[in-house]
Amino acid sequence: MGESLLIDPAARAARTRAWLQLHFCVVLWGFTAIFGRLISLPALPLVWWRMTLVGVALLAVPKFWRGVRGLSVRQLAIYAGIGVLVALHWLTFYGSIKLSNASVGATCMALMSVLMAFIEPLIVRRKFDPRELLFGLAVIPGVLLVIGGTPSAMRLGIAVGVLSVLILCVFGALNKRYISHADALTVTGVEMGAGALFLTCAGPLLPGGEVLFAMPSLRDGLFLLALAMGCTLLPFTLGLSTMRHLSAFSTALALNLEPVYAIVLAILLLDEQRELAWPFYAGVAIILGVVLLHARMTKTTDST
Repeated sequence: MGESLLIDPAARAARTRAWLQLHFCVVLWGFTAIFGRLISLPALPLVWWRMTLVGVALLAVPKFWRGVRGLSVRQLAIYAGIGVLVALHWLTFYGSIKLSNASVGATCMALMSVLMAFIEPLIVRRKFDPRELLFGLAVIPGVLLVIGGTPSAMRLGIAVGVLSVLILCVFGALNKRYISHADALTVTGVEMGAGALFLTCAGPLLPGGEVLFAMPSLRDGLFLLALAMGCTLLPFTLGLSTMRHLSAFSTALALNLEPVYAIVLAILLLDEQRELAWPFYAGVAIILGVVLLHARMTKTTDST
């Protein structure tokens, strides 16, 4: 008999609800690229406001303070360092969007799974699977098509987007290695606070630092609140509850769909299909196909 027949209706309903919640979270994360295009602030103040708003909001959560008191100095230093990487990732992610558009920035994020296959073994110290090299090579035609279907003025945005994904893979692997040592909400608060503090100190020295503390307009302020609360805190809270009911494969597969949602939203809300040629979308299809196939291979390997 199949294992699914042994699952009681209540558990099946909880799993379905968790699956729907997770995809709702992924749609919300897809809006981060849209807000990056809609907010008129440069990337540096945009990221500073996002991290500061999230960090300040978590300061009002008692659970955060209880978790901080349980951390050692070494753990605080590790999570703070990861927070700096998060800040650099978001800087390059929104920089990519400002230099190109939301669709290009989201497409670069689709490279995460393949690049993570090379970076994670080094950081988490697991054995490298040679088959993953084939998936890395299979992505190359898609990347070339994406570049060919993008206006030359946006090519720098692609390069910055790839750098953003590399940083994302590094801090994602580090989070995976150290997340079990503390409560996830506490880790998020420390990382957001450390990232905001890093930008406060180093931001004035970076390009565009002269407008770091510029007050956003009313329109940008509302978008920033929606980005911080609706695309960060809300999906984070919902996402934590879904992990109790879904497998790692289901979670990874849903997260891999974030670029799809972001590109669809960019077409519907920003009319970006006018800026990109058909090879771009053909390349996106190849990249996403490789990502989904890689996820399927991971599930098959884990189940053997």
